[in-house]
Amino acid sequence: MAPSPSKKRLIGYARVSTEDQAHDAQVDELRAAGCEVIHQEHGSGASRARPVLARLIGEIQPGEVLVVVRLDRLARSVSHLLEVIEALQAKKAYFRSLRDPIETSTPQGMFSLQVLGAVAQLERSLISERTKAGIKAAKARGRKPGNPGMRERNPEAIRKIALAREKVYLDRLIASADRWLPTVRRMRPHHPWDDIVHLLSDGGQSWTVARLRRAVAKLVSERMADPILLKPAARKSPQDRLMTLIAGIAMADPNLSLREIGAQMERMRERTPRGGLRWSASSVKNQLDRARSLGLVS
Repeated sequence: MAPSPSKKRLIGYARVSTEDQAHDAQVDELRAAGCEVIHQEHGSGASRARPVLARLIGEIQPGEVLVVVRLDRLARSVSHLLEVIEALQAKKAYFRSLRDPIETSTPQGMFSLQVLGAVAQLERSLISERTKAGIKAAKARGRKPGNPGMRERNPEAIRKIALAREKVYLDRLIASADRWLPTVRRMRPHHPWDDIVHLLSDGGQSWTVARLRRAVAKLVSERMADPILLKPAARKSPQDRLMTLIAGIAMADPNLSLREIGAQMERMRERTPRGGLRWSASSVKNQLDRARSLGLVS
């Protein structure tokens, strides 16, 4: 049986808006609750661009608990809150709000979370209904839907919409980065983009080389990722490529068995050193042993 989450390490997260620069009250409350480490961030509550939070979720360990003083310190909406908690659950970590009845390690807290999920669904439905009703009313009054500036090709309107779209794109990247960026960091620039896309696709994610390179380039431009990730991959012999690819799979999930790594190579349609389609446990072990001898795998 896993240890009780109440005995696990508590990680605090404090956020203040740009108008309110004092973290002190939140920090004091988080320390009093037993948080060993407290991450602090300045940012608007309306924005999902939270680089400190994104790094925290990416680095949190199984069994650890992310603690906030209030829900509004963490998320901008119910749907955003649920996204963050799902990301924590994927890392086998927990969430707790000191002033709200939300603690994902308890049945009562999970019930409250389910209620929030229902509220989020209702919120989405109401927004959709209001949008449709607004468009219908506008048409009845003879107005055309959409942005008038865009219809007139106004340069300032086009610029504003382009900036807004870039912001939405960055927010989505930050919200999902913990699912794909660690793999990119482990494998770039030693592996070509194709290999990383295959590995992410095998894990259930949908990427193309162009989309993944654009995503990494965006994070690099925002100083949220190392520019070395964009360097061209050095050419390798087929043997070296297979070795480093298997090493990357093993480091991504140290709990995988040799047969499971071999099955993943087969799903990626990677041939064995002899050109075969089936990877035996011994073939995987040989590649891992080579990687260990070169210091690629601990």
